[in-house]
Amino acid sequence: MKRMLLLMILLVPSAFAQLRPVNTFSIVARDPQTGQFGVAVQSHWFAVGQIVPWAEAGVGAVATQSFVDPSYGKLGLDLLRSGKSAPDTLRGLLGADSSCQVRQIGIVDAAGNTATFTGSHDIQAAGGIAGHDTGAAAQIGCGTGGGALNIGHDFAVQANLMSNERIWPAMAKAYQEATGDLAERMLAALDAAQSVGGDIRGKQSAALIVVSGTSTGKPWEDQIFNLRVDDHPEPLAELRRLVALQRAYNHMNAGDLATEHKDNEGALREYGAAEQIAATTAGIPQSRHAEMIYWHAVALVNMKRTDEALPLFAKAFQMHPGWRELTPRLRKAGLLPDDSALIDRIVAAGKS
Repeated sequence: MKRMLLLMILLVPSAFAQLRPVNTFSIVARDPQTGQFGVAVQSHWFAVGQIVPWAEAGVGAVATQSFVDPSYGKLGLDLLRSGKSAPDTLRGLLGADSSCQVRQIGIVDAAGNTATFTGSHDIQAAGGIAGHDTGAAAQIGCGTGGGALNIGHDFAVQANLMSNERIWPAMAKAYQEATGDLAERMLAALDAAQSVGGDIRGKQSAALIVVSGTSTGKPWEDQIFNLRVDDHPEPLAELRRLVALQRAYNHMNAGDLATEHKDNEGALREYGAAEQIAATTAGIPQSRHAEMIYWHAVALVNMKRTDEALPLFAKAFQMHPGWRELTPRLRKAGLLPDDSALIDRIVAAGKS
């Protein structure tokens, strides 16, 4: 296995000889309480989420940027999965890259070790901070130049082509002082970077990934957030809106699971939490509210609480008439009781 990974490191970077200038600011982090891993990033580059952020449950996270080599993401996770620490993984990747002096990388491993590298030829202002690292950056040689390597714990921030050198210190400070879950604290770091000047060219795209601390073997279940804003005049504001919407749908999914397990009260709590988030978050359209309200009402009917469900159906039907038309179709799908009188009563909800 180790020989195969070494061969991959030696051979694959050459396939990415064409450099892609994704100059940006990012954070990689591990939440010591939950074990979750995450990456968050903003750039003045289209669809930054396609190539900069990489994360795998139980393994770690990588941000690869500046003149980006996307293989750092895939190979970085492979090395972390094999048991390499974040610093050793980064040293191995840099040592096999003849163009490492134009790279910028942040890595966090399963133990919370972090490493961030800023190449000596990255466009200034450029730099990074590894969390809880009190020492100066170590200069390491690679390719025809080299760069600065910081090693720390819990998180790493990195930025290049910035308007000033306050960007990455502001990110580190904001992340450490923020409250909330991992996604919220990483968003705070991005907001801080923008608030002190951000990318000298402006802003265009953003992305955020959060995965579980342990793997289920089902990657689709391990992703808590996987969101991208590919092209937007205010990418961070839009990313925050999407994070809120994802939180709401995470509650919806939890409510569905509770329903499957016959936990009616738990299901109603989750559906209610989803509706509350949607109702109090700016920019979430009514069609999303209707989705949550409607399925909440369906769950109530299946709990034989139709009187409580009817006002919710009426509200959803008012938001969009398609929900009323959909309702009779749920009988055949087994999602509502096969009871014509009941279906007629639901469809009539809200009609004057």
